[in-house]
Amino acid sequence: MTPPGSPAPPPPARDSVDLRFDGWITGIGTASGTRLVLGHWPHTPFGPFSDVMLERPDGHRALLAPTGQAAEFIAGTYAFDEVRVVPVGVRIAGDRWTVTSSRLLDLCFTVGRRGARGTLLRLAAPVTCRPAFAALTDPVARLLMGVHTRGSAGNGRYEWYGARDLHRLTAATATFEGRDLGPLAPVDPPVRFGFGSTPRMPCQVRVTTTVRVPKPTPGR
Repeated sequence: MTPPGSPAPPPPARDSVDLRFDGWITGIGTASGTRLVLGHWPHTPFGPFSDVMLERPDGHRALLAPTGQAAEFIAGTYAFDEVRVVPVGVRIAGDRWTVTSSRLLDLCFTVGRRGARGTLLRLAAPVTCRPAFAALTDPVARLLMGVHTRGSAGNGRYEWYGARDLHRLTAATATFEGRDLGPLAPVDPPVRFGFGSTPRMPCQVRVTTTVRVPKPTPGR
């Protein structure tokens, strides 16, 4: 039996397939109360892509994803009130990132220096990217940063976040549907897309995410 408050155990590996996504997750709060989570994934089972998860102050959760395949997988893993299949472009120039999505979203942010936690994660990256390490450090991540590094997801899936680096954000500007969202602010309240939020401190995490999905039933 799983103790109260503990993540459910993952499904057996023999009955599942592990899919790995390697890239960056950036969590951004704004003064308007809208919170955004950018996923920038150069290496995935579906090819490279970027997506944006957005939660408004009223709790409405939206996903912007560039292809139907990416949108279907993400929406099957996390919870949204709205899913839009639209281009999501990312440009990186040094420490400045620019994200555009059709005429819906314009986002710019600046990545700061790596702190002590980021340095430790980078040095230990060959170990921290593994699901077993994410499972082991989940209680520590909850205590220090208020986030989960493992947990159950939608449609019988299970997920591990293997952090490999960490940088604070120093500035951000964003407009969504023509509305200025205001300057950078803490990610507060936590976003509610899945079992865990991003850290309250606006930051960018280099991460290897492993999603365990049930094997397809033969004949389907």
